Order: sequence, then C-alpha cells, then structure tokens
Amino acid sequence: MIEDLDIDLAPVVAEQPDPLLFATVSGAHLYGFPSQDSDVDLRGVHLLPTAELVGLREPEETRSRAWVRFGVELDLVTHDLRKFARLMLRRNGYVLEQLLSPLVVHSTEAHRELASLVPGVLTSHHAHHYRGFAVTQWRLFEKTGELKPLLYTFRVLLTGTHLMRSGEIQAHLPTLLEEVDAPGYLPELMAAKAKREHGAADVDPARVRADVERLHVLLDEAQATSALPDAPTAYDALHDLVVRLRRQG
Repeated sequence: MIEDLDIDLAPVVAEQPDPLLFATVSGAHLYGFPSQDSDVDLRGVHLLPTAELVGLREPEETRSRAWVRFGVELDLVTHDLRKFARLMLRRNGYVLEQLLSPLVVHSTEAHRELASLVPGVLTSHHAHHYRGFAVTQWRLFEKTGELKPLLYTFRVLLTGTHLMRSGEIQAHLPTLLEEVDAPGYLPELMAAKAKREHGAADVDPARVRADVERLHVLLDEAQATSALPDAPTAYDALHDLVVRLRRQG
C-alpha cells in the first residue's frame, strides 16, 4: 500500500498476465504535486516467457491500460525486461525515475539489481532528455496557460540540473527546491495544483519566462561541467542480468 494514496494496489500487480519485477508510482505523486483528482500512474517491468521472444509472433513488450478502480483513475504501463534494459541504456530519464521511485507497489530482488546498475547508465547526455521535455511542456503552457505544464517545465529543468551536478536522479520537486536555485513562488504553484488537476496558472508570464530561461542556462552550464561520462558503462552488466533473469523465469 502506498500510504499517501490510501489505496491497496497489490491486487493490480496480482492480476497481471506475466510476473512483474517491480511496480512503482510515477507522475505527479512522484513529483510531489498531485492534485486531489490526479490519476495514479503505475509503471513497471514484466517478464515475458522465452517462447514469446523466440517464436514468430510479435512479443507484447509494452502493455498499457487505463481504468477506474477504488474511485481512482489508474494508468498502468509496463515494459518487458529486455525493452526496459534497452531504454535504460538510452538517455531516457523517465524509466530511471520509475525504477528509482520511492513509491513502491511491488518489488523483487531483480528490481534491486536493476536499480543498482543505474549509476552505470547515467551520462551527461541525459540533459538532452530533460531539456527537450522542458521545451515541450513550456510550449504547452504558452498554448493553454495551464498550471500543470508550467510545473512540469520547472520540475524537469531542476531534475536535469541536479542530475548533471550530483550524478543522482531526483524527481521530487519539493526536495529539488532545497537543492537547486529555484524560483521562490514554486511552493505556491504546487499548493494551487493540489486543489485541482487542471486550471490556469496565476503567474506573471514575463517573470516565469525569465526564470525558465535562467534554468535552461543553469542546465546547460551543469551539463558542460558535469562529471558524468559520455556513454553508459553498464551495457555488459545489464546484458548479463537480462539473460540470467530470463533463464530463471
């Protein structure tokens, strides 16, 4: 049970057609600014039988389902282990945030082994992931004026900068406020977001634009001076883990 959600998600794990190596909560709950009506984003890894990977049929490497349960909208996305490992080796911050999420619904020793390999997949190029998503969310904010994409813009810029500086992934915005030079009005925006999922952002557009531009500069500078390597070093370790877990499964 995730105490903050006050719902038991274990039955969701048990219903899956193939074993889950882990399932965690991502999205606004992980980022630290859920609304009262936020959906619950469940993310994880499933383990397909070997026969489904070596036969003629296309394997179901990604499964996605959205439904309402316990009066809450649930969104579940899982990847097969091999696909997830490949995503880990790319500059994909999302899967690493999901893997390291402290909001754990289901865990196994394989989950812990995957998490232990995260330092070996981090590179300075992960800054591109966070920079790109920030640009997308900022454009959405400019188009809609909604608070949610504005908070997402700030969150990913701060996460990316923190990662470049520290070599650690931190997706929780309230924690990031203490780690990075963030605008002082963000707690007010998070409080407003907690009241409703969708709504206009009561901000000075020129001010937030200047702050977003400043954070882009900080991210650029952090990437330029980052001690993170240029390429992942955990390819062989991930390959060996995938082979071993597949044999065991």
